[in-house]
Amino acid sequence: MSQQQSERGGRLLLAAGIVGTAFCLRLVFASLSVRLPEVVGATGLAPWQVGLLTTLPVLCLGVCAPMAPQLARRWGIERSLFGALALVGLGTAGRALGPVWALFSFSILAGAAIATANVLLPTLVKRDFEDRTALLTGAYVTAISGGAALAAAVTVPIEAALGGDWRVGLSMWTLPVAGALLLWLPQIRGRERQGAGIVFPVSGLWRDPLAWSVALFMGLQSALAFCVLGWLAPILRERGLDAVTAGLVLSVLIVVQLATSLAVPSIAARRPGQRVIAVVLSVAGAAGLLGLLLAPLSGVWVWAVVQGLAQGGLFSLALTMVLLRSPDSHVASHLSGMAQSVGYVPAALAPLGVGLLHQWTGGFEAVAGLVALIGIGLVVTGLIAGRAAVVMARAAPIHGELARA
Repeated sequence: MSQQQSERGGRLLLAAGIVGTAFCLRLVFASLSVRLPEVVGATGLAPWQVGLLTTLPVLCLGVCAPMAPQLARRWGIERSLFGALALVGLGTAGRALGPVWALFSFSILAGAAIATANVLLPTLVKRDFEDRTALLTGAYVTAISGGAALAAAVTVPIEAALGGDWRVGLSMWTLPVAGALLLWLPQIRGRERQGAGIVFPVSGLWRDPLAWSVALFMGLQSALAFCVLGWLAPILRERGLDAVTAGLVLSVLIVVQLATSLAVPSIAARRPGQRVIAVVLSVAGAAGLLGLLLAPLSGVWVWAVVQGLAQGGLFSLALTMVLLRSPDSHVASHLSGMAQSVGYVPAALAPLGVGLLHQWTGGFEAVAGLVALIGIGLVVTGLIAGRAAVVMARAAPIHGELARA
């Protein structure tokens, strides 16, 4: 085998590892969403505890994101991703042990590990696939949506077929994580090529208005996404749909995201600015969720498709803008960390707000106001983040790392 063929094979294997990891990053959220009423019934969780259960793992995505570049600098990007994926598997299995403490602690562990992978996957794409940024970004965002769709659709039927309870439905998603870990084994055998895993420090990022707009756009689209992922199935069940149908609606919503997840990065990368795309997707995403909240159930499938297409586009656009607004992979790593550190605060608070509004009002109608505010925020930040520019921050290698690189 020639060196060129070997390098191509290694690149394809790395791409498979990226996509396989991405597939596992929303399984824990979607599988819990469709079984949330049963989990509450079995564990006796109070309403405020339910809010924390849907909020804390998402909050970990933001709190733990800034640590990812430091982990990559210490252990290398590939090894850090392997470790994060292993912890996702441990958290997925451990949360289904039964006790409330296990449900909370292992869900938080999984959220912290997912935060690391969220930051480092775009870094890896920027570093090794700069000639295929749009393709790889679309592929791994599609894998994220595909994993969530599969978990929403089949958790209840497989659990029933196995004759198990909610613990079976939650723990069975450890299996695809184990499969993804196998894809990473070739990446961590031996040493990474010299300098490949280094992520240099970056200066000036937190003072850059463009970086803040990218971070807030990421956070607001995530807030919309986690409202859907965490609460749509319970909302639809309260409105009158049975558990299987509510799970299927959520699954269809996530499946249709695949189309825009693949298409939007390519469209966005061909344009110097992405303002129009950001505004169209923001309006459609908020309108779709408002329709699911307030419109007659006869149109539930239409609104699910509208929201899903918009949400898939928003997520892939946010990740694409992290790369397009970054001059190199080092800045991309830190901008990704900043976007998720800042961004996942509203992403965590939004599902909590949904739970509190439901508790205070006895219904989900008041959630419409929260959705409208998120939609307005998306439009404003999208107009700024979509400008044809890059952030002013630059990598600042320290002496030891520069020598190794």
